Amino acid sequence: GGKMAEPGKGRGAAPAGKGLSAEQVVSRFNRLRQDQRGLASKAAELELELNEHTLVIETLREVDPTRKCFRMVGGVLVERTVKEVLPALESNREQISKLIEALAQQLQAKGRELSEFRERHNIRLVGEDDPKSAPRDGPEGGKGGPGGVLVS
Repeated sequence: GGKMAEPGKGRGAAPAGKGLSAEQVVSRFNRLRQDQRGLASKAAELELELNEHTLVIETLREVDPTRKCFRMVGGVLVERTVKEVLPALESNREQISKLIEALAQQLQAKGRELSEFRERHNIRLVGEDDPKSAPRDGPEGGKGGPGGVLVS
């Protein structure tokens, strides 16, 4: 065939998602979960930063605009006035807020990707009851059924 494989997709002739070994499925699933955790922790980090900005902005709004204040700029402490610093902080807060929104969308997309991957490869998590699975006294013993992959 004259088609080039897309980078990041499955190697060889088999289309991505087909013909993966159980190990490949588990490792891909775990990588997706890791990505999801990474996005979630970055979002949490930014939420904290947003709250800090809000706190400082609210505090500075209460004081004399000509009052001296100090601010870290590129690792250097600089002396400014409140009226100089406030607009910059508000602008930063706006940027952080937009980043959080973008991360939330990425997190949703990653969640969907994870769910689809789970369903496509019949993945069950250890300790999770699948309402669709047969009773536990069946010959399979409730271990994911035929073709299922159990992930801890």
